[in-house]
Amino acid sequence: METTEIETTEENDVQEKKSKKILLPVIGILIVIAAIAYGYKRFTYSMHNEDTENSQLQANIVPVAPRISGYVTDIYIQDNMQVKKGDTLVKLDDRDLKIKVEQAEINLENAKANVDVVRSNVTSANASANATSTSIITAEANIETAKANVESAKVRVWNATENFKRYEQLYKQTSATQQQYDDASAEKQSAERQQQIAEKQVLVAEAQLRAAKQQTAASATQASGAGTQVNVAAVGIKQHEAELEYAKLQLSYAYILAPYNGYISKKNVQIGQLINPGQTICSLVDESTLWVVANFKETQIKDMHPGQTVEIKVDAYPKEKIVGKLQSIQAATGSTFSLLPADNATGNFVKVVQRIPVKIIIDKDQNKNVQLRAGMNVTVAVKIK
Repeated sequence: METTEIETTEENDVQEKKSKKILLPVIGILIVIAAIAYGYKRFTYSMHNEDTENSQLQANIVPVAPRISGYVTDIYIQDNMQVKKGDTLVKLDDRDLKIKVEQAEINLENAKANVDVVRSNVTSANASANATSTSIITAEANIETAKANVESAKVRVWNATENFKRYEQLYKQTSATQQQYDDASAEKQSAERQQQIAEKQVLVAEAQLRAAKQQTAASATQASGAGTQVNVAAVGIKQHEAELEYAKLQLSYAYILAPYNGYISKKNVQIGQLINPGQTICSLVDESTLWVVANFKETQIKDMHPGQTVEIKVDAYPKEKIVGKLQSIQAATGSTFSLLPADNATGNFVKVVQRIPVKIIIDKDQNKNVQLRAGMNVTVAVKIK
């Protein structure tokens, strides 16, 4: 029995060794085939794609800061809160700003009232100028009338003088009475006095005309000055309107609004805090326009150009594939914009492969099933062929 068992064990060992001799070459062949297939796949992939893991998601991140200084009275935001464009984020104490608005409104009303007064003065000045113009016409008519009276008086004087001469001769010849002689003398004297009065009336009428002309000139000057005052008052209205608009604008700055849709991050403000212009109170992240910045080696970009399709894999979602497009290639390497760029003209030179940033735009509606955040690591593959 023992001999039979020993023989059976030896046969099993022989068969096991034979099986191993057959299996090991098969496994080796399979490994070689798998390696060749993997190598061919990688070779084929590299012929049609350029990929890199040195890439991250980017988004518009804007620091929110006030335009005026003031004490915080109300806060309407929390960290990671979603807001829409125009939403009020923080409110500042606006009592003094409201008072300035009221003062500007009062100044504007006073300026408008001043314009009404000046316009009334213009109307009065124009009426006075019209009245003086009428006075000139009247004075000119009076002069003509006075001159006509002078001519009439001269005719009367001539007639009275001739009559007096006749009666004087007749009186000497005793053909006329003393009464007739006296009446002729009185008539002559009266006519001469009427002529003198008529001549003085001409002088008076001419003086009145000169006075009327001077008054007209003064009224015209006054009307012109009043018109200038109207223009000045109108400019004053515009100035106070601008001051009112500025006061309202300053008042609107007391309400800090969201510049666009996004999420609040890094909130740094408390009620009662005094904040100054330009002081960051929070950051607003716009996740509606995400893009990828991929840093490719300089040896990878020779076949790249805008418009090529890009496959994006996010480390946080390895099973999700996102499609994008290459938008642009940066005009300089990343190290060129560093704080202390390398100066290859000094010291020992060591050649280092440079990285060139490439901007990749994510197609719309590609991130519905995932929550993409700025700064996430991604792997990108640009289809070059």
